[in-house]
Amino acid sequence: MPTISMFYGIIIRLYFAPGEHNPPHFHAFYNEFKASVDIRTGEVIEGSLPPRQRKLIQAWVELHQEELMADWNLVMSGDEPFRIQPLQ
Repeated sequence: MPTISMFYGIIIRLYFAPGEHNPPHFHAFYNEFKASVDIRTGEVIEGSLPPRQRKLIQAWVELHQEELMADWNLVMSGDEPFRIQPLQ
């Protein structure tokens, strides 16, 4: 599962698997928390994150939604995703 971005202690990863299920999503890790996050909405669809980290991730998704969808399409085709700029 390649790491595509890291910021404020949050690690963002995409599964490198053509069979990954919809909706388009990524996996966010923060300390003992982990969640699947919908790329289209920035909402947590599985798992949990602290409120502050959830808001940071939503802001990051808004800024990088096109890149996230491009990476999703790459991994669904079996290709390696590109790294995405962290939230600054």
